Amino acid sequence: MKMNAPVTKRLNFKLMNEHDWPQLFELDQDPAVMQYLTRGVPTSLEQIKNEGVPRMLAYRNELKGWGLWSITIKQTNTFIGWVLIRPMCFFTDAPNYSDIEIGWRFKQASWGHGYATEAALALCDELIKQDDVKAISATALKDNTASINIMKKLGLQFIKNYTHTDEQGGLPAVLYSKSV
Repeated sequence: MKMNAPVTKRLNFKLMNEHDWPQLFELDQDPAVMQYLTRGVPTSLEQIKNEGVPRMLAYRNELKGWGLWSITIKQTNTFIGWVLIRPMCFFTDAPNYSDIEIGWRFKQASWGHGYATEAALALCDELIKQDDVKAISATALKDNTASINIMKKLGLQFIKNYTHTDEQGGLPAVLYSKSV
């Protein structure tokens, strides 16, 4: 059974594909948006096309609803961000196909309006209809209190602290999850 696109009063949802690189690039140009992702460094167009899009396509599964969901405001059809849906640990030797990771990235102009929470809740409501989904999880850097607040609004519970490591070193991070 194919996962339905969520429906909310304010937002439209569309599973993104390789042709959506302009929106991905536009979103990643704001250092405030990228603060807890790349330490504020904007993503280059080359990185979007050669790394970001292929990574997205690697886990995109229209039937299961995996991928990046473009979020637009219904009233204006304005792109404001995306919500990620994919198996936890997808890019490791042991992906967990029953524990689905949710994440988000939204334009700064849309912050504080509840859009990320609304979009994530709507996607969670569709995900839990799938028999093989046993948990929904999310991660964030420990200082990213806005994302952690969204995790709590989704009903996710604190699981553990850990160190997120990237090319610049390690940063304190958290894992939240809930069984469904």
